[in-house]
Amino acid sequence: MVVENGHVGVRQLSYLPAVGSPYGVEVMDFAALRAMDTHRRRVLPQRPDFHVLALVGSGGGGHEADFHDYRLTEGSVVWIRPGTVHRWSDVDACDGPLVLFRTGFLPGFTAAEAAAPACWQVDRQRLELALLAAEHLRREHAAAASTPRLASPELLSHLLAALVLRALPDATAPAGATPVDSRYTDVFRAYRAAVEEHFTDRHHVADYARALGCDARTLTRATRAATGTGAKTFLDQRILLEAKRLLAHTDVPVAGCARRLGFRDVGNFTTFFRRQAAVPPAAWRAAYGVAGARSGPASGL
Repeated sequence: MVVENGHVGVRQLSYLPAVGSPYGVEVMDFAALRAMDTHRRRVLPQRPDFHVLALVGSGGGGHEADFHDYRLTEGSVVWIRPGTVHRWSDVDACDGPLVLFRTGFLPGFTAAEAAAPACWQVDRQRLELALLAAEHLRREHAAAASTPRLASPELLSHLLAALVLRALPDATAPAGATPVDSRYTDVFRAYRAAVEEHFTDRHHVADYARALGCDARTLTRATRAATGTGAKTFLDQRILLEAKRLLAHTDVPVAGCARRLGFRDVGNFTTFFRRQAAVPPAAWRAAYGVAGARSGPASGL
């Protein structure tokens, strides 16, 4: 299901389909996660290159994603995006499905889906419907794996989209977001993809605007409609998040972090980090870095 590559402080996970499941999606559950992870690696920091959508049907516990702690209770939904550094800090009593899927398997993300948080709650009625949707996906996947003539990646993709739509929080638009003009949905999606690919070498919105064939004001309107923030803030937050990950989960020197993130010198990086995070990089590393990280058995998927 997953393989790992060496990386200081964080287990890197890459998606590998289970035998007979070459479809880019897979359904398991918390019980299977615990059974396959007898050494409790799930409680250690890990960084998957695929999506994990988890529903807590019963029980409770805890989860941590990119420096935020979340309590899990019945009705919790967790969406781990590719690149997120997370750990299942406590899922010993959780029950419910976990859906693993590759980037691109889910039909085009809408702005609402992009704005969904890492963890949220749904009420009992919507939870039951979401669990039914996950079970439908699981059964279709099992049928496709055991009987190839029944296999339909398109059907699995649509069932996954139905599950996501059923599980989305009531109010996906963040504070400050505006009603989404359909013209902006594709613009934001393209901008978000470009930022993800180039944030280490493009730090100016104008560069993205030129590459995408639009102007910076259009990017700002599209980004604000989807996320409640402007295009520059969205870009800066992405750079900052990666800086925090590097400082907390690797032993790369601050100057090395600056180079990896495309800053000309460590002074510019330090100024940027202090302005965005309100503390200098060294202080962030002292508080969250591997040297001061939680001890004990701590992550699975």
